[in-house]
Amino acid sequence: MSLKKIPEYFPLDWRFGTDGIRGPVESKMNPLFMVKLGWAAGKILQEKGIEGILIGKDTRISGYMIESALESGFISAGVNVTLVGPMPTPGVAYLAKSTNQAGLVISASHNRFSDNGIKFFTEKGFKPDYQFEKEIEDVLLDKSTVVDSLELGKAKRLEDAQSRYIEFCLSASPNLDLSGLNLVIDCANGANYAIAPKVFGELGCKVTEMSTSPDGININADCGSTNPEKIQQAVISNEADLGISFDGDGDRLVIVDKKGIILDGDDLLYTLVSRNSIKQENKSYEGVVGTLMTNKSLEDFLENKGIGFLRTDVGDKYVLRALRERSWILGGEPSGHIICLDKTTTGDALIASIKLLESLKDIDFDISKALENFTKLPQQLISFEVNDPYKILMNSEIRSEISKLEKKLGNKGRVLIRPSGTEELLRVMVEASTKELADDLAKELSEFIRKAA
Repeated sequence: MSLKKIPEYFPLDWRFGTDGIRGPVESKMNPLFMVKLGWAAGKILQEKGIEGILIGKDTRISGYMIESALESGFISAGVNVTLVGPMPTPGVAYLAKSTNQAGLVISASHNRFSDNGIKFFTEKGFKPDYQFEKEIEDVLLDKSTVVDSLELGKAKRLEDAQSRYIEFCLSASPNLDLSGLNLVIDCANGANYAIAPKVFGELGCKVTEMSTSPDGININADCGSTNPEKIQQAVISNEADLGISFDGDGDRLVIVDKKGIILDGDDLLYTLVSRNSIKQENKSYEGVVGTLMTNKSLEDFLENKGIGFLRTDVGDKYVLRALRERSWILGGEPSGHIICLDKTTTGDALIASIKLLESLKDIDFDISKALENFTKLPQQLISFEVNDPYKILMNSEIRSEISKLEKKLGNKGRVLIRPSGTEELLRVMVEASTKELADDLAKELSEFIRKAA
């Protein structure tokens, strides 16, 4: 059996990763590969009877180039293309579902502007399963062809895409009035820059905007959910009730309380569940899905409440899969991906923030009151570059060292090492009864790995 030759313009790591395909524009996301990817995905969509795909993007300068290349590939395969321009990832998921076509987002999420990526959605607004990605990978190695001229796809632009998504977000809580709420939002100079201010303004908030002037290269640059220092200061200086910081593609968020304290996804899941249980008219949560990174204190809280809890691998697509398999409606990650399946089909930072604000309205949006009985175990996360993360996971010396640390912690902590799904990094996480112990053990294990690798 002869192996298919991989074209020279394919990047070395051209296969799908944890969340689509992502990497440097000048190599991995080069336009020749993007044309071929569009063609291959178009072939698979045609086989499934799907004749159109909706394409959105964040604000990176490379988005124009990649959008054009993908558009050519899809059209050459006979697939119609609908362009929506800058749009949050969950906005593309919603628009794909509402227009009954597949969806594609051009974004590298929280990465720097010199990276970009792509991820797909089905015509029902969900991220596709692994089989769909595998089918694309197989077709990618076939020789490109162009359909007959009469069968070429067509391209159009959805002019009211942003207003459609804004209306959808507002419909998540149709009677919500947030008048009196003093809110700071940081849009990371990303896909939410024109949408989030309008949504919160329509809800009646007094909004202080940050990072809403994208120039193609300033996405996530010292701003957004991965750089919350400036919004901390802004919340305090503006005497705001809350701060909400988005990432570049708008599918995850970080909350800052009125004292400038940063709250993660575990805090938000706790708040949603605990405040929901107070309001008798709301549907109770049967279970919550977290990940390997979810703090054990959240797991303990849910167990005491009689609410199911499941951990998945890190990645919102794994959380989503587990939710759908169990018909549960709430899940998320400490990084700020929050999935509310009662309202939408994927992680949506705007929908999650609206639900959170709704739950806090009767305590004057003071999230510290909602969290006063929730104390997380201290965690320390250290990330560093290694040559072969997966080889390290199988190293017997390293596994033995991890076992020693786990015995030392007992049932009062956890140890986790894992490769990043989006970057060439190994992540070491230690959870312990004190911050000092978590810091010390994480540093100790990281140094041991570096020496043993």
